[in-house]
Amino acid sequence: MESNKKLPLFIGAAIIFFILYVILAAKPLHKEYQFQPVWKINITKQVSPLKENEQLYYFRLGKNLGYFTDEGNITLYKTFTNLASISDTYFCLYDNYARNTTFYENSGTAKGVINFEGFPYIVDDMIYVMLPGGNSFIKCDSDGNKEWKYEGILPITAFKAGPKYTAAGFADGSINIFNNENGEAEIQFAPGGSDLPVVLGIDISPDGEYIAAVCGHNKQRFVLAHREENQPKIIFHTFLDTNSANQCLVHFCNDESRVIYNFENTIGIYDFKKNQNDLIKINSKIISIRETDNLVFLLGKAGKKYSVYILEKTNTLEGSFSFIAETAFIQTGYDTLYVGKDDSISKISLERK
Repeated sequence: MESNKKLPLFIGAAIIFFILYVILAAKPLHKEYQFQPVWKINITKQVSPLKENEQLYYFRLGKNLGYFTDEGNITLYKTFTNLASISDTYFCLYDNYARNTTFYENSGTAKGVINFEGFPYIVDDMIYVMLPGGNSFIKCDSDGNKEWKYEGILPITAFKAGPKYTAAGFADGSINIFNNENGEAEIQFAPGGSDLPVVLGIDISPDGEYIAAVCGHNKQRFVLAHREENQPKIIFHTFLDTNSANQCLVHFCNDESRVIYNFENTIGIYDFKKNQNDLIKINSKIISIRETDNLVFLLGKAGKKYSVYILEKTNTLEGSFSFIAETAFIQTGYDTLYVGKDDSISKISLERK
């Protein structure tokens, strides 16, 4: 009889414990990004007419280049045998003896002629010509005429074009920051700190306030400097565990809260708000960086294996995927990732659930 009386009490206690556990211990599930394939197209598909005000994205895969739309239409497709430069705005084809190079709008209409001998380098709506010898360059206007020219004697080993400023790093470890309006070198300095002071990667924030670089060999280091009037002040640096002399990418994020850099099988992230530098080990060399509103995508390459790494604003690696290809690229739109592989382009939508 006594055991029968204890049974309801035991069941009641168990129910109360379960209710308290659900109330106190249960937490909402962490939302994760879901990647949903939308379409896949072949770059050699029939070219579609360009619609008015349609957003175009460029692609370059091997010896093929052109433009595509968010709906999966190829609006321009060209093959080339020698060299090419392309952005979402312009493109041009040239050879090893480039001179009087015609460049085109993304519609395929000839825009102008670059009347200088040298290799064209197109970034967004900006046109540069890297002059023979590798130590000088010209910034052109939208018709291909000279806006301004930098003439130097030292080899340019790192170069980055921004909307307001152009950054160049040199073999002797020095850095010049040029005003895009007049070509004036507003900042000139040398971070130093290495036995062989060569600049291997560089970027400048869109507002021109910060300069970041990977520089040196033997005690290679990442350096972040803040512009104080026209004198830069180094606010952070760290030595890197590598002796590689390869060029590397340095990239300020669109919101200017972080700068991302790459060295031997490693992604570095410096966070301005946290004053924190994080390192993420990977198995490839980063060759491209693209952003959406919330995510950063990095394309890495190791032989024929390409890997796409996904970073969120937590400065952690959210995920990655890999594929085998001869050539590849990534592009981003609003909550969209485009992945090019050999002769195809895929659209992937991003949704957090």
